[in-house]
Amino acid sequence: MSPRPSTAHLRRPAILTAAAEVISERGVHNTRISDVAERAGTSAPGVLYWFPTKDELLAQALLFADERFYEGLTEELEALGSATARLARLIELWPAEGDGETVLWMELWVRALRDPELAKTRERLDRRWRAAIADIVREGQASGEFGPADADDVALLLGALMDGFAIQLALDDPAVTADTVRRHCLALAETRLR
Repeated sequence: MSPRPSTAHLRRPAILTAAAEVISERGVHNTRISDVAERAGTSAPGVLYWFPTKDELLAQALLFADERFYEGLTEELEALGSATARLARLIELWPAEGDGETVLWMELWVRALRDPELAKTRERLDRRWRAAIADIVREGQASGEFGPADADDVALLLGALMDGFAIQLALDDPAVTADTVRRHCLALAETRLR
């Protein structure tokens, strides 16, 4: 009799997807492992097998969501013909109204204040985000589309502005819409990259 095939490659992503959804809806504090298990179609011990704590589950859910974001982003950006178009599209894609990933980020930011491991996760994710922006800026500078601004400084400023607006969108601030965010971020990029 042959061994039963492993479903680990299916189970872990299902748990991470469920965790991202439940944590976005309820917050880490109000999320129970059993809630995630139910959403993922598994048992609480099945979740704990992969993720021994809720903080680990939060970090891995955000890493998983982040990886999916970048996979889609890479495909979209590669199809565009200029750095200007790529930067504009990056701004259009993040943040989105009703975006659960922003809520995951908010949970991570708060917990990272006191948890060194989560602080390292936050730093790694922020570094990747800024590098994605800075890479587009450098491409635009190399092609003559953008001026000589420091690409890392522009990425830091633009990333911080986008994150700040993402919080306002997640909180349903009536003064902040996705269109408002895009308009201000594009204006900042244009001003800094002349």
